[in-house]
Amino acid sequence: MGSAIDTAVELGSEIRAGVGVGVESEIDEVVRVGSETDTTMEVGRRIPSFVTGPLYYPMEHVDDGEESSNSVNEVEVTNSPLICGLPDDISLMCLARVPRKYHSVLKCVSKRWRDLISSEEWHCYRRKHKLDEAWIYALCRDKLNEIFCYVLDPTSRRDWKLIDGLPPHISKRKGMGFEALGNKLFLLGGCSWIRNATDEVYSYNASSNCWVEASSMSTARCFFACEVLDEKLYAIGGIDSNSSDFHSWDTFDPLTNCWSSHRDPNIVADIEDSVVLDGKIYIRCGRYPVTPHVYATVYEPSSGTWQHADADMVSGWKGPAVVVDGTLFVLDQSLGARLMMWHKERREWIPVGKLSPLLTRPPCQLAAVGKSIFIVGKGLSTVVVDVGDLGYGDHVIMGSSIPRALSNFDVIKCKCLSI
Repeated sequence: MGSAIDTAVELGSEIRAGVGVGVESEIDEVVRVGSETDTTMEVGRRIPSFVTGPLYYPMEHVDDGEESSNSVNEVEVTNSPLICGLPDDISLMCLARVPRKYHSVLKCVSKRWRDLISSEEWHCYRRKHKLDEAWIYALCRDKLNEIFCYVLDPTSRRDWKLIDGLPPHISKRKGMGFEALGNKLFLLGGCSWIRNATDEVYSYNASSNCWVEASSMSTARCFFACEVLDEKLYAIGGIDSNSSDFHSWDTFDPLTNCWSSHRDPNIVADIEDSVVLDGKIYIRCGRYPVTPHVYATVYEPSSGTWQHADADMVSGWKGPAVVVDGTLFVLDQSLGARLMMWHKERREWIPVGKLSPLLTRPPCQLAAVGKSIFIVGKGLSTVVVDVGDLGYGDHVIMGSSIPRALSNFDVIKCKCLSI
């Protein structure tokens, strides 16, 4: 507990700088409360040291004589202010400016702080005031065909961290959807050698660091596209025991916690990649059912229909894609690793540059934070390229790198989640 408190004390200067001189005395109170974990905010109890992995809070066994006392203590904790002597809205303003990498430390201060930082209120406040920070999450598969989930803090760029607690019975599934919505990651569908496609969905709450089973999709799916548009989750196409279902897509609304199903003949089963660009969902298929050419469709949310995508854009979409400030970038891995950019005005693909084979380990996946593209290859070897400083051409791109993990596994998909 001592190390957590020491870190909390060090946060004082960072919070002061983020909030301003008008609340310096209040910030001192934040630090003081962080050093007093056994006072009015947690009557008679100490919060255990923070550990990575799912947070399970065991029930305490008490006899009837202690029950009323514990009830009083719970009321005191619930009614106590976040920071003694401050209104809760001012306390929230102060705490919300603490960098995300220290949120696990804040959870150690008291149950009230832990509940706040794990809440939707915390996520919405940081997002509303543009305080949220994006971390990158990678879904990986090892040589034994087991899946794992890792996370990277782009501000530290030191190494990837394993997320524990993935439900063990889904660890061998293939063709699962992987997407981020709000403060949650979603693992959807999938199949295995002994089981057909499933409609099961599991979500990981990045604020509370735990996995739970979520509402099932309307349709069982495997090897399908998964994207977020207008705060809704889309599961598109894929393979199922019912061959007619690959013409369908499901939409999840987190406000109602319900899925709705739709159909369109322009959706095909063989989906290789997807991306959201200019408020539309694009899906790229491996081949058209009749011709061997690359085939892509685009979802028009205004009409709720799927149309054939622009042939010029589709012609250069030959690898994983990511959007930075409304511009589409693709990593062409057919001959080495070359970063391409779609120029909407000129309607052509422009080479941005080549990546050194000494740094990249294909096959790679892409993720974007700000103007930086993270190119993540086997073993989570990562190259970071700032596209804001790049020109055009076939020159070698210079970028920073993050050492790979010890395991030599494949990266299936990368997504960004902001808190």
